[in-house]
Amino acid sequence: MSSLSDRLTRGSASSPSQVEHARRLVADWQLLADLAFADLTLWVPLPTGSWWCVAQVRPLTAPTSRPEDLVGTEVDGVVAEPFVVAHSEGRPVTEGEPDWSGVAPRRREVIPVRHDGVPVAVLAKDTNLAVTRSPSTLELTYLDIAADLCLMVSSGSFPPQKLQDAEVSPRVGDGLVRLNSHGRATYASPNALSAYRRIGVAGDVVGADLAELTRGASADRVAGEAVAAGIAAAVAGRFPDPMDVEGATATMLLRALPLRPPGSEPGALVLVRDVTDVRLRDRALLTKDATIREIHHRVKNNLQTVAALLRLQARRMTEPAARAALEESVRRVASIAVVHETLAGSREDVVVVDDVLDQVLPMLGDLTSVGPAAHTRRTGSFGELPAAAATPLVLAITELLHNAAEHAFEGVPGSIELIAERTGDDLVVRVRDNGRGLPEGFDPAGSDGLGLQIVRTLVTSELGGTLAMGTPTDQPGTEAVLRLPGVGLPRR
Repeated sequence: MSSLSDRLTRGSASSPSQVEHARRLVADWQLLADLAFADLTLWVPLPTGSWWCVAQVRPLTAPTSRPEDLVGTEVDGVVAEPFVVAHSEGRPVTEGEPDWSGVAPRRREVIPVRHDGVPVAVLAKDTNLAVTRSPSTLELTYLDIAADLCLMVSSGSFPPQKLQDAEVSPRVGDGLVRLNSHGRATYASPNALSAYRRIGVAGDVVGADLAELTRGASADRVAGEAVAAGIAAAVAGRFPDPMDVEGATATMLLRALPLRPPGSEPGALVLVRDVTDVRLRDRALLTKDATIREIHHRVKNNLQTVAALLRLQARRMTEPAARAALEESVRRVASIAVVHETLAGSREDVVVVDDVLDQVLPMLGDLTSVGPAAHTRRTGSFGELPAAAATPLVLAITELLHNAAEHAFEGVPGSIELIAERTGDDLVVRVRDNGRGLPEGFDPAGSDGLGLQIVRTLVTSELGGTLAMGTPTDQPGTEAVLRLPGVGLPRR
């Protein structure tokens, strides 16, 4: 199935601004469906004269009248006549007789979706007539607000210019307060009253100036001023961002929207939700994240201390082989420390491998004693990898680079290239030099060199990959190839 933007572009919504307006409507229309107790579908005209359904949403406050999936279907003829009238005349159209063809009788209202004075699409609102409800104040308020929002959709003043996050925004059932043009509450749902009680409001909500009431309930004066200003902005016709209100014992998420239907008295809609437990979990996660970063920082410091002690010990050694072994240990410990240093500065348990290697590669310059100077360069991108994969990968690459610097060149400088390639979810790493090549009959699987043994262990046991060594096809020298399946795509 193509994306919503692709489906909109196929129809009449051809300009980027029109497509974005329709996308914002679909992102925020669960609110309208819940208030109207109705199924909503978005339709665009096609060059053939038929109409194409590009999006659909069902209410959470009532049974659906459209259990079938309508996205991708086309209609024309008599069925499309209300679409044509609403689109061409720019006004809502209500069908006269109920539709009895589905699982339940339903009545349809078609609303033009206008942007910058131009009809972009039409919104079909299907209400299930089989559901009987008592005309409670709650239901009548919902329907009244839904009618206002539909008029705003028709006039182009809804949805807001900023795309809303449906997962964060409070929903209709969480709590709803309606305000008049003076910012006073004319209705508050039971859930809204409960949310205000939990943040410490003891008096009446209905009839009160909601901005002042919410300001007084906020435990933080600055945050209270911001929330009050947001409510006042909605009454004035603007769309403020959702905000938290922290009371003495609870936290409430508040979203305010202006209600300015053409020809009617302006007001505002305030949606609230008790998010006390959610915010407590967020704080716990932040604390845990900070603790993990502190652990990585301390591990890095400890590894650097170990590396410094090994370096001091190496300087006291008179036996060349022992000194070389300690210097190799210093390099390996320092490589692991760089990974932990990166994790200490990250908010996720992932490592930007390219950044780590850019810090590790210069460390080879400190080891020119193992062989002639070699110029090392990196091509390709490793991207981000989980820490569990990044640490053994960086250590294996460091060993291969060190082996190339130590064994590839005979008294003359050379070059070493580190190449990263992606094939689907697989990562291929090549360490290529232009040195003297492998000795005749050399078997990397049977080599007793400590460096290759470490690489084989890391690649096969830790990364589930393979190691191969040979001669490059386009130049003399040696090429070591690591193939690591399923380590994940790099993230941008």
